Amino acid sequence: MTEQSGLSRRAILAAGGLGAIGAAIPAGAAHATPQGAAKTAPAGRPAGGAPKLRFRDDGTFKVVQFNDTQDDELTDRRTVELIEKTLDAEQPDFALINGDVITGGCETRLAVKQAINNVVWPMESRGIPWAVTYGNHDEDSLPQSGVDEAGMLEFYRSYDFNLNAENIAGVTGTGNTIVPIRSSQGGREAFALWLLDSGRYAPDSINGQDFAGYPTWDWLRMDQVAWYRDESIRLEQRLGRKLPGLMFIHIALWEHRFMWWGGVDTRTEADAARGRARHGIVGERNEDECPGPINSGMYNAILERGDVKGVFVGHDHVNDYVGDYYGVLLGYAPGTGFGAYGLPGPERNRMRGGRVFELTETGDEVSIATRVVYARDLGIDLTANDQPMEPTPLAPKQAAI
Repeated sequence: MTEQSGLSRRAILAAGGLGAIGAAIPAGAAHATPQGAAKTAPAGRPAGGAPKLRFRDDGTFKVVQFNDTQDDELTDRRTVELIEKTLDAEQPDFALINGDVITGGCETRLAVKQAINNVVWPMESRGIPWAVTYGNHDEDSLPQSGVDEAGMLEFYRSYDFNLNAENIAGVTGTGNTIVPIRSSQGGREAFALWLLDSGRYAPDSINGQDFAGYPTWDWLRMDQVAWYRDESIRLEQRLGRKLPGLMFIHIALWEHRFMWWGGVDTRTEADAARGRARHGIVGERNEDECPGPINSGMYNAILERGDVKGVFVGHDHVNDYVGDYYGVLLGYAPGTGFGAYGLPGPERNRMRGGRVFELTETGDEVSIATRVVYARDLGIDLTANDQPMEPTPLAPKQAAI
């Protein structure tokens, strides 16, 4: 597959910005103790022995999205500080690293494990259920370390509080997962978190034609779209109603770009103003959206099904906007990792952060409020330099894998 360097992505930074971000639209303790030995689970679901998520007794549930922690085993210490301070301030019921958990530079299997452990241990050690999706950089160390996404998935699933599912036969991608959240009343399923692998890079060619001039990122494949749609229908048939949810993927949909510009063909400030006004967009856009060369059709499937209320991504580290695109929230969380690219010059680390989702049950409906938390508001050093740390020690179970 064709590689695309971080430098070339830095070079496509584009002007934009609306300042602080926050949005709310209508649309318990989930820190369950692991249940012991794993039990058989349906395809695409967390292991039977994994923690079960449930709305709190007051009908609320909080999710924190990190993404692009993107470092080797000598992780920038501020990345971990940001994760820890966010978890301690927000007390989420579930946390997610939405792709590019690690990057190149891990030369051994141990280094890959250490790089992962550095950024997932803050959740694991606090007893917060968590999961990951995969991004384009997660396998960058494969030639040196020999660890592919499947090997990483085995490692992730060894943690007591991890909720990633095993791979689904016949469906593209690693760890595609549905995480159900049960109601505070009666234990019925009330909400779903859809975690999908948006791939890495476009193939060199299809049917003898290359992709010169097109974006070289990957896209959701049709079997993943079909899997979402089929599972959505099965859930509706079983529950007698559509189950509301959020979807998390690493690489943006084309519709993220269409929403910002309020159209497809032109990109002027007037277009952006139209998009902001029409779709209620708040937040900053400091670089181009980087979807793959082919539109997956996932947004169309979501619009048809009417259950997923928002699609949230990472990948483009210095975007953090969110808007309502014809009834579906489309948004970004900013990059979390201080070792990855950021804004140019002294502002490099200004956008480091994560996204918070506050869910509230109202009968069969769930309202969704979302906002961004920033390192700059948590007393974290934003100096534009590198501050590597020694790896966090592996627990015995993870050391043995």
